Amino acid sequence: MSRSVQRVRAAVVQHPPVFLHLELSVARACALTAEAARAGAELVVFPESWLPGYPVWLDDAPGAGLWGHPPATALYRLLSENSLTVPGPHFSRLLACAKENRVHLVMGAHERDGGTLYNTMLFLSRDGVTHRVHRKLMPTYTERLLWGQGDGRTLEPLPTEFGPLGGLVCWEHWMPLARAAMHAQHETVHVAQWPTVREMHLVASRHYAFEGRCFVLAAGTVLTRGDVLTGFRAHGAAAEAAAESLLQQIPGDDGTLLLRGGSAIIAPDGDLLAGPLHRETGILHAELDLALITDGHLTLDTAGHYARPDVFQLTVNTRPPAGVAFSPP
Repeated sequence: MSRSVQRVRAAVVQHPPVFLHLELSVARACALTAEAARAGAELVVFPESWLPGYPVWLDDAPGAGLWGHPPATALYRLLSENSLTVPGPHFSRLLACAKENRVHLVMGAHERDGGTLYNTMLFLSRDGVTHRVHRKLMPTYTERLLWGQGDGRTLEPLPTEFGPLGGLVCWEHWMPLARAAMHAQHETVHVAQWPTVREMHLVASRHYAFEGRCFVLAAGTVLTRGDVLTGFRAHGAAAEAAAESLLQQIPGDDGTLLLRGGSAIIAPDGDLLAGPLHRETGILHAELDLALITDGHLTLDTAGHYARPDVFQLTVNTRPPAGVAFSPP
């Protein structure tokens, strides 16, 4: 896709959601998007599963993975009830938010489809209509207790005036063939969503920028134990005590940081344009000079002159998986 602009102003939001509360988190997302837009952003990015929060209890709460454990079951039920659907009312509000603020918006979310939850990236155009959905291909370790697997249908970038806008979630950046599939679609900007951008996550994000000759927006969240409990209690009387008991098992006090941010904006040569921002909330901004992509292709284009399709080939299955097929009568 050709580019009609040569510069784009990008922002990465590093704020906590209203944990486990979809309605209030969408409202907060729209307020933060508007704040970024007022500061000049044309592209606004949020971290992994930000709606309504990365499931930190999987790593930090003893008993999270016990079979038939009532607190874990109650917490999963609450998460499912606060996961968005596509289409759906909260999805429509996000589309409207992108249009109202004239930004391309990338949001990480728990998505519910049937009886399964997915770790999903939403790519929403500033026109308020065009969108793409990417589901994480392989949940990592304890995440498999919550999320199903995505499929090859959802690897297509969003077309924008600055070129293809794509992304991967967390450890997908260590799947070499997933990276190859995205590079072949010539991303201009790539969103690397993480729960928090640790040192190796930043290494992977900078490597992706250099390998793909694209800008990378690495997005992570700052979240405290107090944020977790406050968000949960925002449900009021509807919040089940059993679910809260599992969250209470997370060690520390209200100020204990569970996710430390680390968001950054990275140039196609791997250099840092903004960040990393650690241990505090904020919105990172940077202007992306797209000429740097062309400059980088002089020496490396892994989907072009630096490829060897006569030696290596990759086939991506984009057919929807179907466990049941109904034949016409």
